[in-house]
Amino acid sequence: MLTALLVGLAVSSALVIGAVTGAFWRPPQGLVAIALAFASGALITALAFDLFEEAFEAGGPWIAGGGLLVGAAAFVIADELLDRYGGSSGFALRAENLALGVGLIGSSLSGILALLVGIFASNLPEALGGAVDMRNGGRSRAFVVAIWTATAVLLTIAVVMGNVLFTGVSENVLAFARAFAAGAVLASLADTVMPDAYRQGGPLVAFATAAGFLLTFLISQ
Repeated sequence: MLTALLVGLAVSSALVIGAVTGAFWRPPQGLVAIALAFASGALITALAFDLFEEAFEAGGPWIAGGGLLVGAAAFVIADELLDRYGGSSGFALRAENLALGVGLIGSSLSGILALLVGIFASNLPEALGGAVDMRNGGRSRAFVVAIWTATAVLLTIAVVMGNVLFTGVSENVLAFARAFAAGAVLASLADTVMPDAYRQGGPLVAFATAAGFLLTFLISQ
């Protein structure tokens, strides 16, 4: 559990860094978009090799495939409900951090390094863009930093909970959980992150996505 706590603090610190940066600096939208695209590529590699591949090997095609599709459906349903009734979805952020906690089970730290890097790279521009939007909406710097710091604490807890809740469960349950998290995050990339990045950053996001994929692929080898 200590490892999960330390890893959770490491990846969630990106939210605080992004929030503090966004509270005092308004970067060009294109720069945030490129950072999001880079994170998307990094997460695709991490999900394929550090979550879904392990789920497939442990649970087989039915459990892993079912978990992936259920996770994607869960994201779509949650996102649609929140769009309909107001509010923004943090489902993807929570799924990423739960995935990290689950991924730590039975793996060395080096074995999930690509996932850790991918989530850190995703959290940073997410918080940066969110902080800028909040400042543009009239929120104070102190409020922005406090909100994102609280979010970082909650997501650290999500990493620890993902690790604690699934320690000791059967291989099939663990495989389903890994695939579910992979499906939720993959759906969020396709539905929200990558379209937003392309709209704001233009064609350069394609190269940024490829660079993120390449970096985490090399890390995972």
